[in-house]
Amino acid sequence: MKLLLIAGLLVITASASFADAILFTVSSTPYDNQMARIRPVLTRTNRASSNAVSLNTVNQWMGNLRSIPYGFTAMWKTPAEAQSGAPADCKAKAVALYEKMQANGATNVRLVIGKRTSSSRQTHAWLAWETQTGSYVLDPTFNWTACTTGQVGKRNYQPLYAYAGKKKFRAASTLVAQN
Repeated sequence: MKLLLIAGLLVITASASFADAILFTVSSTPYDNQMARIRPVLTRTNRASSNAVSLNTVNQWMGNLRSIPYGFTAMWKTPAEAQSGAPADCKAKAVALYEKMQANGATNVRLVIGKRTSSSRQTHAWLAWETQTGSYVLDPTFNWTACTTGQVGKRNYQPLYAYAGKKKFRAASTLVAQN
């Protein structure tokens, strides 16, 4: 009964970001070993201290990454490998955008692994970006520009795990918590 009450309170207090997911800090995820090659990108702390990154600039970066031909690899590519001219998958494009945003002073950015749609059989990688003007899904594999969480809908972009700097998160959907 207590567990049900706690779950109910979590549902009520959940923010609308990340497609209505609650993120719990965890010490590890099932993806940690695979991500060893890109961990330095995620944990780099030498951010620019420039003005906030504009949505127009992010959209330009997304367009550049979106134009890279798609090609799946089991191994996570570094941003340099993703932009080398060879095909790149969702993981490579998301990590390259993460690095660019961090290097240019963007804050509140998370690399997300989850399901692109509720019926997806495979996982997908994208970025979630929280700004003062709203929450955005940044998916340079499928989208040319940033989308608000309202534009993608509740059944799309369902996170499973997220990474921000040295922090790791496991997502619990409010939809799951209500069942």
